Amino acid sequence: MNSFITSAYGFFQVAVFVFLAIPTLYLFIFAFAGLFYRQPVVSGKPVMRKIAILIPGYKEDSVIVDVARDATKQDYPQELMDVIVIADSFQPATLEQLKNLPVKVLEVEFEESTKSKAINAAFERLPDDYDIVVILDADNLMAPDFLKKMNAAFEPGRMAVQGHRTAKNLDSSLAVLDAISEEINNNIFRKGHRVLGLSSAIIGSGMAFRYDYFRKLMSTVTAVGGFDKEIELKMLKEGHRIAYLDDAIVYDEKVQKAESFSNQRRRWLSAQLIYFRKAIGHALSSLFLSGNIDYFDKTVQFIMPPRILLLGALLLFGTLFSLADLLWGINPAFTYFWLVLTALCLLAFLFSVPLRFYRWQTVSAMGSLPRGMMLMILAMLKIKGANRQFLHTRHEAVSTRLLEYSDHEQRD
Repeated sequence: MNSFITSAYGFFQVAVFVFLAIPTLYLFIFAFAGLFYRQPVVSGKPVMRKIAILIPGYKEDSVIVDVARDATKQDYPQELMDVIVIADSFQPATLEQLKNLPVKVLEVEFEESTKSKAINAAFERLPDDYDIVVILDADNLMAPDFLKKMNAAFEPGRMAVQGHRTAKNLDSSLAVLDAISEEINNNIFRKGHRVLGLSSAIIGSGMAFRYDYFRKLMSTVTAVGGFDKEIELKMLKEGHRIAYLDDAIVYDEKVQKAESFSNQRRRWLSAQLIYFRKAIGHALSSLFLSGNIDYFDKTVQFIMPPRILLLGALLLFGTLFSLADLLWGINPAFTYFWLVLTALCLLAFLFSVPLRFYRWQTVSAMGSLPRGMMLMILAMLKIKGANRQFLHTRHEAVSTRLLEYSDHEQRD
């Protein structure tokens, strides 16, 4: 091989390595930091605040009644909590069942439905005497002490707190992979970030805000998809910190079908790309002019490659480059770099996956990783225009919480 081709090949290998090394090191640093997370402790007896629990739902007739009924069973003073279902395009029979429960039902209808429109419509009709607002998805089930813990978390004067969203079903390989992905996010983007002094990422549900602040903030939100990303950027731009409570549990239904998985990821990827383009310029100036690391860090997260594809790329390119180095007699030292980088990526995942997932069911689900990679690739190829339309993920009824964790398991 002549010197020009050797140099070009070497440059290409270094470029690919650096491209994959940056997100890998980012994940590893925060995953390792997440191991040292300690739950914040509130001293003294907290003030009991009035809480509005908003549950926006679009055609969620199969789950909303059970979810609303479950939400009323919180270990919290009933006179200080209101469960408010924002019903978009529900069947009359569903509305009738909801009205027989001790919940408020706000019917809404839009030409083009979005979560942000539903929440803003609710705020227009609700009184302003609440202290905290909790946002749930139409499939979410709160642990009985969720509101009590959220209320205490606002004692230091916080603006926003993200709860620990975790899987309530592991009834398919995709659901297991989705559940593991959620826990990896919890460790890296919530625990790890809080340990290193940065804000927790918010998810879109299982989150709580100071009512008056969130009501005003939402009035500026126009997102079709990814409304949580818009409010997160606005909060960090203003210099607010977002807390995280690992022991405040919300059970979330994980996707079971390939179509739902693909649509969900397509929507997320599209929103991330759009908000990166909108925010990167101001995030850079805020970083250098005012030292707003939180805002810049969040913006950078939006262009992080999907973790499942990052791992696949490391395995693919590491193998190909190592074989090429061997066949062409090039110095094999770079092979060790690829091995180390791949090991760091795997360690980031191992640090982040709770102990309860180390079982045969997870091993079996790993067989679906190639399928998950293909679905992510297809989602990336179809992201154009995804954020300009409402892509609804339909949920299915789950009669019982399929995952009941002990206190020890919740802390893992």
